[in-house]
This record gives sequence, C-alpha cells and structure tokens, in this order.
Amino acid sequence: MTQGEKTSKLKEIKETVSGAIEIMRQIRSPDVQESFGNIIDTAKITKEIIESLKTPEMVKNIENFRLISENMNEASTKMQDALKQLEETGLINETKWLIRSAKGTMDSFGESGQDLREISTVIKEMIKSVRGLVDELKITVIDSKKSGAIHSIEQTVKDASDIYKTIFRYKD
Repeated sequence: MTQGEKTSKLKEIKETVSGAIEIMRQIRSPDVQESFGNIIDTAKITKEIIESLKTPEMVKNIENFRLISENMNEASTKMQDALKQLEETGLINETKWLIRSAKGTMDSFGESGQDLREISTVIKEMIKSVRGLVDELKITVIDSKKSGAIHSIEQTVKDASDIYKTIFRYKD
C-alpha cells in the first residue's frame, strides 16, 4: 500500500467517524428524541391493535364480515339476473304500461275523484256486510251444534240418501 492510498483510507475513515459523530449529536437533539418517542408509541399501539385482531372474537367478526360481503355479492348478482329475466320476459314494460293506464284512468275521474271515493265507500260497506253475514253464520252453526240441529240435519240427509239408494236399487 502506498502513502497516497494510506492517506486516502485515513481520510475516508475520518469522514465516516465524523459523519457518525454528527449523527450521534443529531440523535441527542430534543426534536429527534421526541420523534423517536412518537415512533415507539405508534409501534406499541400498532402491536396492541394487531394482538386484539388475533383474539377469537375479532377473528370471528372478521370472518363474519367476509361472509356478509360474499352474501351481498351473491345477492347483487341474483338481483341483476332477476332483473335481466324480468326485462327479457317483458314484464317490466307491461308493468309500465299498466301504471300509465291506471294513471290515465285515475285522471279520467277528474281532479276531485268523487266517483272513485264513492266506489271505494260502497266496496267497504259491501265488505262489512259480508263480514257480518259470515259472523251470523258462525253464530248459527255454533247454536245449531249446541241444540243438536246439525245432528238432526245430518241424520235426515243420511236417511234421504238411504231411501234414494233403496229406490234405485229396486228400479234396476
């Protein structure tokens, strides 16, 4: 090794040591120390979060979120397929036409819609009357069961059936 090479190597070592000393001095400064503290605190919090994500409860929750996401994707696909099928069958266009027709019919009743209200009222009254009739029939059936009238009617029908069979048996 020549004298020039030795000098060059010494100069490199001196610069490296000098750089290392400067880095050490910078590390001791309050700003760098505070930054290191923040980094350490962030690392601790990150470690705690990672540990909490490893708990059985969180693993199960994450799995549930994954399943929910898959189910939502499947539901979305099924809805798109159903919509496509509805469009292919023409049902959506027919429904649009029906809505337009119904709207036109409603408009034909005029702004007051008095006729429509009267029809609605009559239908409601008819339904109430039918409901009342059904209630009365229920009461009649219950009363006839209690009094034995149903049994008498059943016996009469059976007797009439027997007579009918007897007559037509001798007729043949």
